[in-house]
Amino acid sequence: MPPRKVIIDTDPGQDDAVAILLALASPQDIDLLGITAVAGNVPLDLTQKNARIVCELAGRPDVRVFAGCDAPLARKLVTAEHVHGKTGLDGPQMDDPTMPLQDQHAVDFIIETLRAESAGTVTLCPIGPLTNIATAFEKAPDIVSKVQEIVLMGGGFFEGGNITAAAEFNIYVDPEAAKIVLEAGVPTVMMPLDVTHKALTTKPRIDAFRAFDTKVGDMVAAWTDYFERFDMDKYGSQGAPLHDPCTIAYLIKPDLFQGRHINVEVETTSELTLGMTVADWWRVTDRAPNATFMKDIDAEGFYALLAERLTTL
Repeated sequence: MPPRKVIIDTDPGQDDAVAILLALASPQDIDLLGITAVAGNVPLDLTQKNARIVCELAGRPDVRVFAGCDAPLARKLVTAEHVHGKTGLDGPQMDDPTMPLQDQHAVDFIIETLRAESAGTVTLCPIGPLTNIATAFEKAPDIVSKVQEIVLMGGGFFEGGNITAAAEFNIYVDPEAAKIVLEAGVPTVMMPLDVTHKALTTKPRIDAFRAFDTKVGDMVAAWTDYFERFDMDKYGSQGAPLHDPCTIAYLIKPDLFQGRHINVEVETTSELTLGMTVADWWRVTDRAPNATFMKDIDAEGFYALLAERLTTL
């Protein structure tokens, strides 16, 4: 099979950075058409900068990075510096990127790319709030039918939320955008907290990154060292969920994951449960399935894949 054509939509974030590295380390599986940045974990001026930092770390300054929406569709931006630090990539010292930011708006890049490629050949991989994707769908409805698949990180059912009691961060930041995307009719795979909380960093797993004895390995180890402290304090776990790389791992090796094709709706009106993904896991409603909602992961296989691929950078 030829490599899958992919656009990564992201708000780096240490775990976003690892996801980008995994994609760049897997050219046999992923043809990365571009990276689109969105406001989320930190504001847009930092997410687009961080995406370029990661590309340069991987030795890929040729990858095109586009800045997109700087605020949710209908709400004030909520960010997550309390998790990721003030830069979004706190932990190790990093130089500013020298590769250029593309002049084109990320939304226009998404639209132009989907119109130019054959129908059903481009996968969208959003690992931040869904603002850019929803905006593209609203601006150019003709592109919706051309998307092969959306593989996103967001939501939760059994695990509840991580920014509120009910909502996962990416969905909570822009629930209106998430609703648009989930109702668009595009084949969609969701990597919710139910999966990512089973993909924990642990000391042996972080030590394995450091044992690469490469700049990438050292950086990933330093990022995960920093990133995990918040979740370990919060959950009392042995490590932190490595959320976003689950999407890229699915594109490479889908057999690592198990889930169900179910209906998922997004709450956009309740103050108590705003951003909640109401997943009909037990199929107790007559609402039509609209997403494959993952629940389980082969965590050892996932980390083995990370090690296998990242060591090549």
